[in-house]
Amino acid sequence: MKLTHFVNGEWLEDGSHQDVLNPATGEVLAEVPMGDADLVAKAVEGAKVAQKQWAKVPAPKRAQYLYAIGRVMEERKEHLAQVLTKEMGKVIEEGRGEVQEGIDMAYYMAGEGRRLFGETTPSELADKFAMSVRAPIGVVGLITPWNFPVAIATWKSFPAIVAGNTFLWKPATETPMMAYEMAKIFEEVGLPKGVANIVFGSGGTVGTAMIEHPDVKVISFTGSTDTGSKVAELGGKHLKKVSLEMGGKNAVIVMDDANLDLAVDGILWSAFGTAGQRCTACSRVIVHKDVKKELEQKLLEKMKHLTIGDGTDESVKIGPVINAAALKKIHGYVEIGKEDGATLLEGGHVLDEGDLSKGHFYAPTLFTDVPWDSRIAQEEIFGPVVSIIQVSSLDEAIEVNNSVKFGLSSSIFSQDVNTIFKAQRDLDTGIVYVNAGTTGAEIHLPFGGTKGTGNGHRDSGVAALDVYTEWKSVYVDFSGKLQRAQIDTN
Repeated sequence: MKLTHFVNGEWLEDGSHQDVLNPATGEVLAEVPMGDADLVAKAVEGAKVAQKQWAKVPAPKRAQYLYAIGRVMEERKEHLAQVLTKEMGKVIEEGRGEVQEGIDMAYYMAGEGRRLFGETTPSELADKFAMSVRAPIGVVGLITPWNFPVAIATWKSFPAIVAGNTFLWKPATETPMMAYEMAKIFEEVGLPKGVANIVFGSGGTVGTAMIEHPDVKVISFTGSTDTGSKVAELGGKHLKKVSLEMGGKNAVIVMDDANLDLAVDGILWSAFGTAGQRCTACSRVIVHKDVKKELEQKLLEKMKHLTIGDGTDESVKIGPVINAAALKKIHGYVEIGKEDGATLLEGGHVLDEGDLSKGHFYAPTLFTDVPWDSRIAQEEIFGPVVSIIQVSSLDEAIEVNNSVKFGLSSSIFSQDVNTIFKAQRDLDTGIVYVNAGTTGAEIHLPFGGTKGTGNGHRDSGVAALDVYTEWKSVYVDFSGKLQRAQIDTN
């Protein structure tokens, strides 16, 4: 199967091709075309022309296209989930959940078509009206990662659409098939030509061309911190509005009064779901010394029952990591953990026997007695590796949580209301969970973090509209005379 770019309503075969591999089986699923700067320029030109008309379409009518997209996604949910699982590797129940997130986002942002609220305020002058409105920005560029190949794209594209922008989307080359499926849906519902454009290719070629193009006014990026820093630098040079969602080093805090069985379930789901390849994955467990041993025993017991394999198998709970490079990186960090004095309790090796030998599988891994400032406790691993760190108090737990350079998600398990309220106030992350793991964000709340996780913008929720709109202040003077603010007020 050869995929094609989707540019200004046309399907284009342009450039060389690269194989798309199933990370669980090694099977070639498709060939993805590798676009270039000329194709980006063509896509932007079409998007720019389309945006002038799209912005004039009433927002409630723009929203009707999102409702239609959501309905088609709902009808094809199982098909989309199967495609997603095959190209990314996450287990099928997670694939279904991700597609549902895209459906939810379509319906939620469609609702914003009848809101897109501004404000009206009193004027300081007589016979004068004052208000603010949201205005579309123009052509926006979207760069999305492989670990959530459809959900993150909908977080970005759907608010852009309803706000009156057109977009150019560069999906990850590891997972282009979901973008291809979405392009087919955009065409099927009759989204006007040029509103949605998809150009496949490398970040260095297609991504750079998007950022440098003068008619792309916004860049929304989700990916690694290293790449995000480069996007910010290049975008700043070209005076772009840049939204960054990057890494995390998320922790679950388990206090001495916690429901340990619940905490174990939360840790396992947060740490090993998607094989730990989530920016919100739990990679640290900060546990009170009085319950550390018991928590470790419960974790080890439950880890024995984790099923690992091809995510299309309904009984499997953990799928592969994305590729061989990821396996190498994860195992490298495990070796670093051993060298730094952490105690390996479980896992710590590549799984390459039997059917697992065809893919990229890593054993769920648990370290204990991990120094809070060691590399495996500070750096993002992006795999199924968890570090247990012992503390003696809530204050120490919060200090350890906040010691990393990231600030995406955190979690605390406790039955004490005072502990909970102090923690949710003092944990320095953009997302805080209480008596739940570090994953599970819902689409109607802002998604993003502090410090090295981002640059202050948010995906999802109404806050996402701030990325794709400009505020415009409007003053209507119906006094029939010149009135000068701050001068003629007395």
